[in-house]
Amino acid sequence: MVAGVSGVSLAVAPTPLAPIASSAPHATNNARARRGAPERSMGGIQGLSGRGGTNCQSRRARKCTLTGSPGPIRESRLVTSPKPNRPTGKKSAAGKADKPAERVVAENRKARHEYEILDTLECGIALVGSEVKSLRAGRMSLDEAYGRINGDEVWLIGCDIPEYEKANQLNHPPKRPRKLLLHRREINKFAGQAFDKGLTLVPLKLYFKNGRVKVLLGIGRGRKAHDKREKLKAASARRDIEIALRGRGGRGGR
Repeated sequence: MVAGVSGVSLAVAPTPLAPIASSAPHATNNARARRGAPERSMGGIQGLSGRGGTNCQSRRARKCTLTGSPGPIRESRLVTSPKPNRPTGKKSAAGKADKPAERVVAENRKARHEYEILDTLECGIALVGSEVKSLRAGRMSLDEAYGRINGDEVWLIGCDIPEYEKANQLNHPPKRPRKLLLHRREINKFAGQAFDKGLTLVPLKLYFKNGRVKVLLGIGRGRKAHDKREKLKAASARRDIEIALRGRGGRGGR
């Protein structure tokens, strides 16, 4: 009952109140959307597959939103620069073998004149640091050098490597015996053959090959006086023929 102005009482029926829709869930969902999280619904979090499942895409989106990265993080691949081409002696794509780097330090020019070289073999040599530095400077002589068999080892005798100026007290004796590095089968075949037949082991040249010191060792038979004269005559005749051919070619070209 409600009292009126003129004293007349009016009966007003109560009106039912409409249910007030709470904006809290929508605000919560909007906040979760801004953070990249999945929205909540009556059935739980949207996007879940099955009971107890996990939405991987939502987790990635949440991580990207929190860290500020534009997208999912991926592992970067390490890119290495190609190795420079080095002479290895192996065959290339064209089918030709790469020639290893070689620098001759000294050569025994008398060996070819004094001996008849029957066979050659490349071997290593045991050196100390000052000797290697002296060789890099190009200081060495093989004129009086020869090989000697001592038991199961082969030694280079008479090889003259001058002292290195900056080595001071750690310098080496210039003409000390130096061991040649050969495999057992090479010693049995090569040096044994020279010992049995009375041949001589002659160092023909010493050179750097791919940064390592190598010696070209040869088996030589000593030449006699008439053999040397015959060799000189043959060399002189060959030289005269080459000169004549060059002269004839020059006149023909004119």
